[in-house]
Amino acid sequence: MGWYALEPLDVLLFREAKPFSPGEGAWAKSLFPPMPNTVFQALRSALPQDSSTSRDLYFMGPLLLDGEDTLWLPTPRDLLYVCPNSNTSKSREDKPDQTVRAHTGRLRPIDRESPAWKGTCWKGLPPMEVPLDPNWHVEGKPPAWIQAAALARYLQGENLHEEDFCNDPWDVQVLPHILMQTDWRQVATEESYFTEVAVRLRRGWRLVAGLTADIGRTVVRLGGEGHRALVCAASDSVKHQWEALKAVGRWSAECRYAYLLTPGLVQTAENSAVYCSYPENWKTMRGCATDKPILWGGVSTIYRRPAKDTPSFVLLPQRAFVPPGTVYIFDGPPPPNGLLVPEARGNWVETFKKLQYGKLLWGR
Repeated sequence: MGWYALEPLDVLLFREAKPFSPGEGAWAKSLFPPMPNTVFQALRSALPQDSSTSRDLYFMGPLLLDGEDTLWLPTPRDLLYVCPNSNTSKSREDKPDQTVRAHTGRLRPIDRESPAWKGTCWKGLPPMEVPLDPNWHVEGKPPAWIQAAALARYLQGENLHEEDFCNDPWDVQVLPHILMQTDWRQVATEESYFTEVAVRLRRGWRLVAGLTADIGRTVVRLGGEGHRALVCAASDSVKHQWEALKAVGRWSAECRYAYLLTPGLVQTAENSAVYCSYPENWKTMRGCATDKPILWGGVSTIYRRPAKDTPSFVLLPQRAFVPPGTVYIFDGPPPPNGLLVPEARGNWVETFKKLQYGKLLWGR
């Protein structure tokens, strides 16, 4: 698998999949980072015609790459910042000029037998709780991105520190569009105004992805509005970082938690249009830390309003996917899954597997 860096030549726009039309509901956000199939299609367009139609290509990504060729991945959702109680008066909010040395703690599944939870009943997966220690206090959550080397240490159960993380390395750019009447200095009454929210990566930052094909230095279309990106081979350092991380994250019977690297998809039932956050057949799973609603995964609060009808309930495609960074915790040997995709048959499932949707890395 070759690794390729994609450097944007303009803003990036990956419009979310909610109902969108000028007028009512005319605010289109950008989904970033993009879904794997979006970047895969961009790279495949750079291949010769005879090989670009092949269904034997395998893909990994997209991930983030900084100016020093360091690989960045989504931060595990079970991590917390904790600090000694003696530093309470020196928090980053009160005195930002003073550095507070914080390290990471982790959410854990509740103890059903503890006095705090005894007698409480719930259906489905039990909640997660913050481990209480009288000598430490919780400072909040770490930033959204973690270095590949730090994630490898996380999978081995080590503590992390603030320098292992970074915030989103991009800025939002609002793009308003106005349609004027022909030969008039007035806004058109129909399809007159809508707004798109694009993303501009900061200097030095790029997307990076792996593909089982050889691609030379070229320019490809990436995202909407004809925006383009420069594609070139990534340094050997990227491949070494990925191989080291993959070696640490291999499945074994001693693993007790799983980290989701790419968007996953889990159906509540076969052929169901509703999706959840975790497979119900994982019998040894004790907890799940995710940004996706546990009980109502895939369900949106947005309603489609036909012209002459009452509002109807809709499901948004991007809400169906389990977000990267989700963590699953087990109290016994976990199932030997490599990918979090539906257990079904069909070309679409095979495509998901080859694009490595739902890639799991395992921790010991």
